Amino acid sequence: MMIKAKIAAWCMFTVRSTSRHATHCLKCQTGVVKPHVASIEEMAVFHTDSYLQHLHKISQDGDNDDPQSVDFGLGYDCPVVEGIFDYAAAVGGATLTAAQNLLDGKCDVSINWAGGWHHAKKDEASGFCYVNDAVLGILKLREKYERVLYVDVDLHHGDGVEDAFSFTSKVMTVSLHKFSPGFFPGTGDVSDTGLGKGRWYAVNVPLEDGIRDDRYCQTFTSVMQEVKALFNPEAVVMQLGADTMAGDPMCSFNMTPIGVGKCLNYILDWELPTLLLGGGGYNLANTARCWTYLTGTVLGQTLSSEIPDHEYFTEYGPDYSLEISPSCRPDRNESQHLERVISTIKGNLKNVV
Repeated sequence: MMIKAKIAAWCMFTVRSTSRHATHCLKCQTGVVKPHVASIEEMAVFHTDSYLQHLHKISQDGDNDDPQSVDFGLGYDCPVVEGIFDYAAAVGGATLTAAQNLLDGKCDVSINWAGGWHHAKKDEASGFCYVNDAVLGILKLREKYERVLYVDVDLHHGDGVEDAFSFTSKVMTVSLHKFSPGFFPGTGDVSDTGLGKGRWYAVNVPLEDGIRDDRYCQTFTSVMQEVKALFNPEAVVMQLGADTMAGDPMCSFNMTPIGVGKCLNYILDWELPTLLLGGGGYNLANTARCWTYLTGTVLGQTLSSEIPDHEYFTEYGPDYSLEISPSCRPDRNESQHLERVISTIKGNLKNVV
């Protein structure tokens, strides 16, 4: 049986749409859609008016001296630069447009690689994130879908998204991330499971340095199998930060795009409306490699290993290939520890109604 699905692959200002094949047949269609820039009103569905108005004001001239900025988390890892409000609104608008295309049935999978700003809070910028487009996208999908699942495979805990939905059972958040003393943002222990009516609807998978594709994928599928069975989502938002890649300056995980692609395929096989977002990634060439590979995964395409000649070709040396090779760093995730984490999560999920 041939299964056909329309897919929209998003970047900041463009969308490519095609058809994903399930078995032996591949049939593609291509199109481009330009996202809109989010208005203050659209962003205020989550963020406070006071925060948005302040960000807009200081963004106009890159004012770093406003004493009120500290109260809104601006400065240090969220510096004020001229035009930052417009950039944040563009990122938020791209995710909202992607979500709207899912709601309208124009595609089954949509991507905004510029999005995934998962640290931003309701009234505060955090961790290079000024607007939480992931939350905006989830809220947009909630206009139609009763239960939305958020899956975060960035190196860092998706704290802003978890906080936003910590009191509701309508959105389940799942985050696999490095959890270590002093590592940003310092949250996301396995014991953090949500609050009030949202208790048990936050799932955290804390990991140690050095994890590779095989062990990561085994952990991911073990957890997501239970999540799917017990939460039964109607739509999915997945954040695919590339700072887990081998060679990233964070020097933490030891992943390759192939491993992340297997996790993505596991979600895509559910055949639910799915919004894919970017996130972290501090080796720019490897981030591009990862998201290019994942776009090919979504489209059912096997991409050439050879990096084509372009303006930034020299950034991909010395091998100039699409592949990322893991380093020789040790994996500090002991099997018994991971088994205990997975067992704890499965026990917690039994409380999901």
